[in-house]
Amino acid sequence: MEFGVTVLPDPPFSRWLELIQLAERHGFGYAWTYDSHVLWQESIPMLAVAARETSTIKLGHFVTNPATRDPTVLASSYATLHDLSDGRMVMGVGRGDSAVRFIGRQPMKVAEFEQALGMIHEFMNGREVHWNDKDLQLKWVRPELPPIPVWVAGYGPKALAVAGHVGDGVIIQLADPEIIQWIMGTARRAAEEAGRDPDELKCIVGAPAHISDDIADAREQVRWFPAMVSNHIVDLIGRYGADGSIVPKALTDYVQVREFYDYNDHSRVGAKHGEFVTDEICDRFCVLGTAEQAKAKLQELQGIGVDQFNIYLMTHSQEETLQAFGDEIIPELAATPA
Repeated sequence: MEFGVTVLPDPPFSRWLELIQLAERHGFGYAWTYDSHVLWQESIPMLAVAARETSTIKLGHFVTNPATRDPTVLASSYATLHDLSDGRMVMGVGRGDSAVRFIGRQPMKVAEFEQALGMIHEFMNGREVHWNDKDLQLKWVRPELPPIPVWVAGYGPKALAVAGHVGDGVIIQLADPEIIQWIMGTARRAAEEAGRDPDELKCIVGAPAHISDDIADAREQVRWFPAMVSNHIVDLIGRYGADGSIVPKALTDYVQVREFYDYNDHSRVGAKHGEFVTDEICDRFCVLGTAEQAKAKLQELQGIGVDQFNIYLMTHSQEETLQAFGDEIIPELAATPA
């Protein structure tokens, strides 16, 4: 299993960079950030600086989108960052959540998203594309660099089909084994139907991890996270219903008592919109408890085929979390074959 960390692009920039550099020193392989340009600082130039101020850790968005960013601009940005970082960029991408909703827009339609993503995947890696009735190519892309992978975030069958059709992997924003297996099965069936090898589709899980023997406090640190996930689940229920016939009830049941969501408190500890989230959902969706308890859950995720666990580092005691993973978890699990 590989390990990553997601740090909000929240001022001051120096703190954001400090945490990424610390993660690199503790043995994390990936550093991710959000792409929500009004709620937080514009992340593309921040990633450029991170590329110069780190040496081994891979960098990218968890996640960006081709709705607020023109697909050709997004592809060129990543190709440029790939050059600056000497081949260390990775792309996490979705249809858009806070970045689009906060400015009064809606996530991209799935068909448009798949078309844009197929182009981006080729274009940023130096291959010629046909886009807007034009043949285009980034001829300055260095061919000796490794290709930039594209990992697609999604929960519903249509978005997961995009991951299966054009993605290198699936981003799953929760750590519940039952739901993870359903999501990966859905995406891999789509890959197989598209004539691709379903086993090549990587599984990346992102969720908060809070290492503490005070489980009650740990749960309070993370209630914002299932509330954030619920934004996507509400959309799914509107499209597919909540009877379990298409989307599992393990994913939809908990949102039935949700009342509201305030993007001004997006990904913030103590957000009032997270009060509906139960202790059980905190435990299912996150990685909580002592280092031994966290390790046991991560071993369970590794056993069902999770390739990377990515910490949403938006809880308190951030340095302590990174150190606990660096000292007690990464050395053991990173060396253990899945």
